[in-house]
Amino acid sequence: MAEQIPHSLTPQDCLVAIMIAVSASDENIRTAELVKIESAVNNLPIFANYDLDRMNVMSQTVFDLFGEEEGLDALFGLIRDNLPEHLFETAYALACDVAAADGTLQETELRLLEEIRYELDIDRLHAAAIERGARARHLAG
Repeated sequence: MAEQIPHSLTPQDCLVAIMIAVSASDENIRTAELVKIESAVNNLPIFANYDLDRMNVMSQTVFDLFGEEEGLDALFGLIRDNLPEHLFETAYALACDVAAADGTLQETELRLLEEIRYELDIDRLHAAAIERGARARHLAG
């Protein structure tokens, strides 16, 4: 799988991959989720120099991995290998924002968020604060 990626993943690639994975986790990528991902990439300082063409590469990488039996483990391996630890909470916050973007959290999204918390060793109290912030930003009415 990794040999299909043109060069090693940047931290930004990892963040994009996590957002795409959350969106694709329920096998129904919603417009609100895509808008949230695009907005994050277009507006957050960490993506200031990100090559937008890489989003397509990362999308295909995530979809390919999700089609494999151990694909999620492989995705987390790539992320742990290429995402600096100081960005783990950023990754979780972006994942929560994408999951909350359409106003509902599917069981598959909740399970993936739990897996991200575990894989990136996000402190439970920090995770709760991040989740609460995402809920607050995406409340309807």
